[in-house]
Amino acid sequence: MNILKATREYEVWLARQTPIVASDLRKKHQLMAKSPFLFLRATFYRWAQVWPQACSDLRRTPRVLGIGDLHVENFGTWRDTDGRLVWGINDFDEADQYPYALDLVRLATSAVLAARAKHLTTSSRDIVGAILEGYLLGMRSGGRPFVLAEEHAWLRAIAEAKTRDPVRFWTNIDHLPTARTMPRGARDAIEQLLPGRGLSYRAARRSAGLGSLGRMRFVAIAELEGGRLAREAKALAPSSLNWLNPQDPRPPLYSDVLARAVRCPDPWVRCVGRWVVRRLSPDCSKIELESLRAGRDEIRLLDAMGRETANIHLGTLRQRKSILNDIAKRKGNWLKQAAEAMALAIEKDWRAWRKEQEG
Repeated sequence: MNILKATREYEVWLARQTPIVASDLRKKHQLMAKSPFLFLRATFYRWAQVWPQACSDLRRTPRVLGIGDLHVENFGTWRDTDGRLVWGINDFDEADQYPYALDLVRLATSAVLAARAKHLTTSSRDIVGAILEGYLLGMRSGGRPFVLAEEHAWLRAIAEAKTRDPVRFWTNIDHLPTARTMPRGARDAIEQLLPGRGLSYRAARRSAGLGSLGRMRFVAIAELEGGRLAREAKALAPSSLNWLNPQDPRPPLYSDVLARAVRCPDPWVRCVGRWVVRRLSPDCSKIELESLRAGRDEIRLLDAMGRETANIHLGTLRQRKSILNDIAKRKGNWLKQAAEAMALAIEKDWRAWRKEQEG
């Protein structure tokens, strides 16, 4: 099955799981044609289809409750219950049971593609080495969340430098188009996260993300005690594995991975029915790769991404020893070879997709 047929069939399946916003799906198709890196981010369904063949020697590695749609742009900041700034993986739309190696290979592949697009200056060997070293340190230590307080000053400086300007943030929020209607499930989910019953708010539609672009998003925008606040509800769907394996359906596991990971949780993220609800705020943002200083910041950030991946996988604690044993048995370049194989597969699909879009 080629990328064109795979995309058609996946989107037909997805439309049976959740209503689709056609204009956002067209935008997604256009973005997929811009670069292999953006194509990777938008097409986990294709990754899940191709990975078992391209990396057949890794498909039987120990299984964990993993991220699935992991890449270098899937990391951001939030505030915990004590108001501390926390950094980590911030999207689990494709959470499911995966071989641990799938998340590592996908993270490494995304970094390799980012380097080829000049978003990173580090060599492929050093990229993969930093990710794997961080992952091993995290697994061996039992994991530790990234609270950007007295520790991780370098990461806190990067995160705070990229914190969105509040005026610009709220200006963008105010420009969101008003939603004429909102599904009852989304309204109920959002109102559970509002501070107090009966708070008046404007309901708006939002287009965001890339892998989930095409799913419905709604935002409640309100004023409270002299300030602004916003809550978003995004439609949930089962992971792409359900498309590939319809005989073994599983519900979304977003809440499960949040509950089990080694994590300092975001108290404003929860799953309510078929919706993921979260707080939108100027200080909830991702770190832009191109803003880093070449070399040292890149290596440290990639190492941290490896450690955070271990934090998630340690939610399946019984597999810790098996994972470490599996890695110890593998030859030194296994992750680099797998990432480069998947990068080639992604680039081949991307060229076919771009040709179709341009034709």
